[in-house]
Amino acid sequence: MKSFAIALGALSLAACATTPAYGPASKDGAMGYTSQQIESGRHRIAYTDKDAGKARNLALLRASEITLMEGKDWFEVTAEYADTENGRSSGSSISIGGGTGSYGRSSSVGVGVGFGIPLGGSSSSGKTTAVLEIVTGSNPKPDKATVYDARSVDMNLRGQIQ
Repeated sequence: MKSFAIALGALSLAACATTPAYGPASKDGAMGYTSQQIESGRHRIAYTDKDAGKARNLALLRASEITLMEGKDWFEVTAEYADTENGRSSGSSISIGGGTGSYGRSSSVGVGVGFGIPLGGSSSSGKTTAVLEIVTGSNPKPDKATVYDARSVDMNLRGQIQ
């Protein structure tokens, strides 16, 4: 019984350390996706995750879901950017600076050395939010690198959901 309790505790701890399952974000800035329809056939999709590549792929997956829900075949990424939150640095820093100045006949030179020590502890809670703006459409699919077949994206990226 004691080993069962230890195993259950370890499993619970491991569940807390993993990325949340694919799904909508519970609030602004939380892990998961948000979607906003801008106009008919045009959407803004954001996905937040600790891994930038995974955030982009899961934003593409959400774009394919929206496209298929609309009964469309493809989507084009018309705009894209990523917003990265790095968290606090855990390292110390040393800096050296200097400067010169003059006023009339007088001039001066200054040199300084400084160092920083993190006082607030360290945190590695960096998150990336991948944001895509898409336009959905029906076949025939345009032959452009920014246009994706929704069914293929859904089939290929669904395996990343854990």
